[in-house]
Amino acid sequence: MKSRSSRSSRRPAPAAGAREYGATLAQGGFRFTSQRRVVFDAVTRSHDHPTAVDVFIRAKKAMPSISLATVYNCLETMAQCGLVRQVHVDREASRFCANREAHAHFVCGDCGRVEDVPLPARAGLARLWSLPPGYAVTHSDISLRGVCPACAPKTPSA
Repeated sequence: MKSRSSRSSRRPAPAAGAREYGATLAQGGFRFTSQRRVVFDAVTRSHDHPTAVDVFIRAKKAMPSISLATVYNCLETMAQCGLVRQVHVDREASRFCANREAHAHFVCGDCGRVEDVPLPARAGLARLWSLPPGYAVTHSDISLRGVCPACAPKTPSA
């Protein structure tokens, strides 16, 4: 019977991005699995803030045996480890964002498109608002609503 270490030593070394991804999961107490990698790739390949169902459809192309429950579990794990952020848009299904930089989200009220909007670093964020003395911003979840450039010509108020 082969030992666990001899089997893992024959695996190809992960790419640099995969190493960082795996290290982030390991810090959270989770293993680097092929299912988690496929789901992570499905979120990061485009910047459209997909729902879990969108991620499932994309992941299914790379791994036909993956289930929707596995996708949900992977997304939950990645959100817990900080690899992705859950984006809540009104009463719609949660969306997922792999951008780990400080940013807000702009949501188009017409087409539902969600775009990243850069924000200053956390320290600079406090300067945007007059926070009471002693308060410190540790996390922000900012969303802006309006009309995207594609929908603006169709909207009279824009």
